[in-house]
Amino acid sequence: MKMKKPELLLPAGSLDVLKTAIRYGADAVYIGGEAFSLRAMAKNFLPDEMREAVCYAHDRGKKIYVTANILAHNRDLTEAERYFGELKEMNPDAVLISDPGIFQIARRVCPEIPVHISTQANNTNYGTFLFWKEQGASRVVTGRELSLQEIREIRTKVPKDMEIETFVHGAMCISYSGRCLLSNFMTGRDANRGECTHPCRWTYSVVEEKRPGEYMNVYENERGTYLFNSRDLCMIEHIPELVDAGIDSLKIEGRMKTALYVAAAARTYRKALDDYFEDPDLYRRHLAWYKEEIGKGIYRDFTTGFFFGKPGPGDQIYDSNTYRKNYTYLGTVEKVFPSGQAMFGQKNKFSVGNRIEIMKPDGRNISSEVTDIRDEKGLCQENAPHPGQLLFVRMNPVPEEGDILRMKSITGDN
Repeated sequence: MKMKKPELLLPAGSLDVLKTAIRYGADAVYIGGEAFSLRAMAKNFLPDEMREAVCYAHDRGKKIYVTANILAHNRDLTEAERYFGELKEMNPDAVLISDPGIFQIARRVCPEIPVHISTQANNTNYGTFLFWKEQGASRVVTGRELSLQEIREIRTKVPKDMEIETFVHGAMCISYSGRCLLSNFMTGRDANRGECTHPCRWTYSVVEEKRPGEYMNVYENERGTYLFNSRDLCMIEHIPELVDAGIDSLKIEGRMKTALYVAAAARTYRKALDDYFEDPDLYRRHLAWYKEEIGKGIYRDFTTGFFFGKPGPGDQIYDSNTYRKNYTYLGTVEKVFPSGQAMFGQKNKFSVGNRIEIMKPDGRNISSEVTDIRDEKGLCQENAPHPGQLLFVRMNPVPEEGDILRMKSITGDN
């Protein structure tokens, strides 16, 4: 039986990152509007930006899914009616929902838009999948607590046209299916309404009830311990197992991440999938390249999560809450002039004489030397220390529009 190639689904927190995701290999991109999204701290999309995103994707044969996966309160329901009315006019390829009340509103207001059920709905058995199928959902995102064996069983128990989406890369949440109360309890910002402060990444001490104010360290080193800090998920070495499990969509986490993170993940998983479906031996020969490239984005070491059994102590990071950052994102080339100047908004510091890497969508990495930096007035600069500045830069060789520019970090941590 011929294997079905899974969809590669990338995140985007802005229109620029969405374009990067598609340029670097995404089949589909999931985005959030200003309301009903579980990433309230992300830039998210204004209505006009969302319309442009849908048009941009559809013009290139790609799909856009809009997240509306908060756990709603009474005050949200009237606004949801209006919001889904807007989405009906925009015509995205699906909406992503976890709350049954929001689900009913979406089905009533825009029944022509498919509904995908978010991992926030705790989808951990085939009975749940069948329930949502009967309600009219076309896809369910598996809970991250499932093993590959459990996903295989779900695939055999649900109809063939019921799609399975699974997170395969990115940050892991300490709480069940991402439904966390720590942030709300400690800061008043509700993770289930898009305002998570990530207390799972904080350092903790122990206080004995009868000795208030006496903090006793529980630590692996002098900096303290990060009791809840999980490694990041990475399944780039297990594409065959993911395909064999019958997963329809491989999902990358990270709507608050940079264009460099999205480009690195999209390009690496795109090549891994394409190589595997061209020839499994080709995929195996390129494993070292996939691992090297995926490590050029920011990450907190890697784990395979629950896919091969319950995580153990080695899947947590107890001595640090920092990312590894092997490469620094400098910017995405917006335009290249006949003179050879590349225009882009600078994201991090670099200088004349630096060797930087041009990251191509086709998998090539080209070393290039910065020979000249100028500001919008045409004035020369020896370096670019101010993030956000629009620059006109000469490099040898010259990049192309849409290329990602990155530079090897002096230190591996951020």
